[in-house]
Amino acid sequence: MTIDASPEEALSEKFLAATGPGGQNVNKVATACQLRCDVYKLGLSPEVYARLKVIAGSKLTTGGELVITARRYRTQEANREDARARLAKMIAEAHIVQAKRKTTRPSRAAKARRVDEKKGRSQVKAGRGKVSWD
Repeated sequence: MTIDASPEEALSEKFLAATGPGGQNVNKVATACQLRCDVYKLGLSPEVYARLKVIAGSKLTTGGELVITARRYRTQEANREDARARLAKMIAEAHIVQAKRKTTRPSRAAKARRVDEKKGRSQVKAGRGKVSWD
């Protein structure tokens, strides 16, 4: 998934020394990708921005930068693609509007059926009392 929706000016990349797989190569090569996206430059609507803020959580700075660090793979290119894919997924998720739940009520007939069932159970339980032989 590529980020065609966001302008390249909003993105900046920095490569860091990564932890994890890679053996001795980890200590020598900066393979982890830190992708920073200025969400204000994306021109998102206020509703989408609010949803992105919730989805991003602590990855969103107070200055409006979304910081994604990808260090899953051993190569710079793979980590770069991973970071961009994660950003695109977050932005796509923020564009999805959740359907509002409509409150429902039981119908009058359903209420009557429930009361009738309760009366029936009450009769069954009342019949379980002590038997008098008078």
